[in-house]
Formats: sequence, structure tokens, C-alpha cells
Amino acid sequence: MRSYFIQRILSLIPVAIGVATLTFALIHMIPGDPVVAMLGDSASAADIAGMRHQLGLDLPLYQQYGSYLYGLAHGDLGNSIQTREPVSRIIGERFPATLELTVAGLIAAVLIAFPLGLLAGANPGRPVDAGAMGFAILGISVPHIYLGPLLMIVFSLDLRWLPLTGRGGFDHLILPAITLGAALSAILARMLRQSLVAVANSDYIRTAISKGLSPRAALIRHGLRNALTPVVTVLGLQFGALLTGTIVTEMIFSWPGLGRLMIGAISARDYPLVQGCVLTFALTYVIVNLLTDFVYGFIDPRIRVT
Repeated sequence: MRSYFIQRILSLIPVAIGVATLTFALIHMIPGDPVVAMLGDSASAADIAGMRHQLGLDLPLYQQYGSYLYGLAHGDLGNSIQTREPVSRIIGERFPATLELTVAGLIAAVLIAFPLGLLAGANPGRPVDAGAMGFAILGISVPHIYLGPLLMIVFSLDLRWLPLTGRGGFDHLILPAITLGAALSAILARMLRQSLVAVANSDYIRTAISKGLSPRAALIRHGLRNALTPVVTVLGLQFGALLTGTIVTEMIFSWPGLGRLMIGAISARDYPLVQGCVLTFALTYVIVNLLTDFVYGFIDPRIRVT
């Protein structure tokens, strides 16, 4: 078990190199010159050439790539082309907002999914089952780009219950979290429902019922923990989808996070900042999957990795 997790931790190194290489290649394929974007179209050719030399953009791509990997190996993500600030500092200022939104979206998804999944799983084939699953299908069918503005119109503009955009108190977090977690809540509700229905036919559930427990009580008291195993797996795997979903959600709600920062960096052709943002997203996703393995083994002790 210990050697497995050591190998998983060491696997972060090739993942980081692969993501850095792919991002470096893709960002340099985007049309446009970051120096022109920074100085403006009115800048002279001499000014543009001087700035390109100062930033090292006049070097061959293989030299730029080598310098980037060297800095990455030493924990240096470089400086932003636009602001000249260290990329690590900029990301450090924005990442907490993205992490806050992602965790809030995860919590919102769980709070929505578990009542729906429990109701449907404990009442298979009944109207409450159809209603809960119908609601889940609706949640997965509406994209963020439509759900977010719809919630803003209803709860911010019409009812005036919640703030429209920005990051502030807890009330600023509610609409973005629901928007981000809606699709995941539908997936989790359907997964929990299927797991509970499958567990209901297990021998230990029938034994509990024979000892006097009602079918629903036996299912929730003895079957829920085993039914959660695939749900936790889906939670870990879908965390990456939540991270990428923050990009759209942050743009809709003007949330000052990493996704919004990355969109601005792409528009400005800020190569180091884009590479730093993508690398942060990728490593966060891998680390969360590693933590999911720990939780997976805790919920189901029968699972052991050798």
C-alpha cells in the first residue's frame, strides 16, 4: 500500500513535464504576438524588437522550452509578460478563490444529490423515484452558461435575494456553487440510486430484514456505506470536471479565480501565466485523485492495493 502511494506521488513528475510540454506547444500555436498585445499597435518596430529581446521571445523555441523546464525544475514558473510579476505569486493570489468555488460546488452537489439518490434508491419504481431522477436529468442537461444567467435573473434581479456577481460573503458563493455543482449532483444522484438498488438485493440486507428491520431501515443502516464506494470514486474523478467548470462559472459571475485569470492570460498571449495556470489545474486534479484512493480504501476496507 505504501509503495503504491509513493509511486503515485512520484508520477506527478512526468505528469508535470507532460502538461508543461503540451501547454508550451499549444500556447505558441496561438496566432498573435504577446509583445504587440502588451505595447499596442502603435509601438514601433524597434520597441517591439527590444521588448522581445528583453523577454527572451526572440530565442529559438527549443531554447525557450529548455529555459522553461529548467525554471520549472527549480520551482520558478517565470514572470508574467503583462505585469512582470512572478507567476507563482499571481497564481497564489487567485487559486484560493478557485479552490473555494470548487469545494463549494462539490458541497452543493452532495447536498442536492444525496437526498435525491436516497429517495430514489429507497423507493425504486415509485413516483418519487421517477421525480427524483427526472430532476437529476434536468440538472445534467442544462449547461453552466445557461443555468448561471437563469439563476442570476431569478434570484438576483427579480427576487433580489442574492448578489449578482463578485466575491464577498457567503451569499456571493451560493449561485456560483449551485451553477457549478448542478451537473455533478445529477451524476451522483443517479449513481447513488443505482448503488442502493444493487445493494438492496444483498444477503446481509435480507438478513437484517429477517431480524425485524424494515427494508428501508436495513438499506440505509447497513447498505449505505457500501453504496457510497462508487459514489466516492465518481466524486474524485469528477473533481477535474468541477475545476474546468470553474472557468465558465468564474466568467459568468465575475469570480476572481484562476479560470478567469487564465482566460485573460490567453487573450493577452501571456505565455508564462497560461502555462502556470494549466499546470496548477493539472497537478491539482492528479493530487485529488490520489486522495480519492485513500478515501476509497477507508470506506471499503476490503480494497487493498499491493
